[in-house]
Amino acid sequence: MSETSPVQRRPSGELEASVLAALWAAEGPLSPADVQSALGGRLARTTVTTILTRLHDKGAVSRSRAGRGFAYSPIQDSAGLTARRMRSELDKQDDRGTALARFVSQLTSEDEQVLRSLLEDAEGAEGGAPEGPEAGPQPGAGP
Repeated sequence: MSETSPVQRRPSGELEASVLAALWAAEGPLSPADVQSALGGRLARTTVTTILTRLHDKGAVSRSRAGRGFAYSPIQDSAGLTARRMRSELDKQDDRGTALARFVSQLTSEDEQVLRSLLEDAEGAEGGAPEGPEAGPQPGAGP
């Protein structure tokens, strides 16, 4: 028996990421053949169709009839999809507080500052978060 090198598997999600990148770069919906072409023809059309179907099942892309097949469009941009995935993972947790605490503890100082700013903006947008002594104790504040 001759020795052959093991088949190199792509990292998980690489094909989906490539297909989504092609859809984000497009100016409109793409058929599986269009996506295949945008990816340089390096994947079989059946593989592209399977990936698009899986992305549709996951709610990452929408599809509409185009002739005998479908044309696909991304539902969200990259940042929106990342946020959705983060929320999905959080929803799987029984102890959300611990999951959030671990997430925050692993943020860089720059990311922590961005998150603080976003939370402050969201609080201000809710209109009427009390300030001053009637606001009560603030998270992280001393007694």
